[in-house]
Amino acid sequence: MQVSTANDVKIYNLSAGKSIPEWISNRKRRKLEQTDVDIRRRIQLIQDFDMPDVSHTIDISPDGRYVFATGTYKPFLKCYDLKDLSMKFSRGLDADAVKMTILSEDYSKFIILEEDRYLEMHVSYGRFFRMRIPKFGRDMAFCREASDLFIVGSGPEIYRLNLEEGVFLEPLSTGSPSLLCCQFNSFHQLFVCGTIDGRIEAWDHRDKSRAGILDCATAVVGNCSVLPQVTCVQFKDALNMAVGTSTGHILLYDIRSSRPLFVKDQNTGLPIRRVEFVSERELVLSMDSRVIKMWNEKTGKPFAAIEPETKLMDFRRYPDSG
Repeated sequence: MQVSTANDVKIYNLSAGKSIPEWISNRKRRKLEQTDVDIRRRIQLIQDFDMPDVSHTIDISPDGRYVFATGTYKPFLKCYDLKDLSMKFSRGLDADAVKMTILSEDYSKFIILEEDRYLEMHVSYGRFFRMRIPKFGRDMAFCREASDLFIVGSGPEIYRLNLEEGVFLEPLSTGSPSLLCCQFNSFHQLFVCGTIDGRIEAWDHRDKSRAGILDCATAVVGNCSVLPQVTCVQFKDALNMAVGTSTGHILLYDIRSSRPLFVKDQNTGLPIRRVEFVSERELVLSMDSRVIKMWNEKTGKPFAAIEPETKLMDFRRYPDSG
């Protein structure tokens, strides 16, 4: 275990240190634990909480009990039970996962978007169905009101798959050549997607109309030489939203205004991969491939930072955990 301090905030790395290969015999395992100090002092809170090579995505079930992780090589999905601190199951995948969406409250229903234009639908006993999508997908979001799965990717269309009937609905056509990210607002079901030309397009799925366009590039274009792309989007509540760009900026918006409330520069020049809010502390967590920064959403004052030695791919903050 490693401990670091930033702004008087202690950060504990519980997964630091060496790991023991699964194929090693029990006798050699015991010998290594006796001779190697790093292995002897390691902490393994959750059984097999790792991937063979690289971890791609991580997610937490709505009931807070299960953690899903995907990675490679070979392409794998693992599910962990936090109550038992152990791995519940693992499944091999046909291709690397791009995004995962949990449909049920627990581990029993989820969908995986894969790199080779496939969707995999899983249930508790295994893979239920696998289907092809028209374009390479980059993100997806589930509308619980209509049981529609919205998929965005390398094209201007927003594809809609109705999971109740199992059919594609007429796609929504945006004004951008390519889409990178999307999300539903859980309060009023407004659907937003980030485009490759630095805009946010908002859609009302109930009447299939575009509610508005937000040009985020104009807020940061003066600080960079290239046109920023919208790489991630995250809602805080019904009105407040965070937008991450490919130039390493995070823009905080009230959706009633076209001007950002605050613009934060991550100061790495790397694309923002994920943003989350900590409402009770008025903090924003922003991540690129190098560092996770925590800062005040009103002033931008740094609170803490996590900068591991390895590349960052994804993160989740456990709900209501501080």
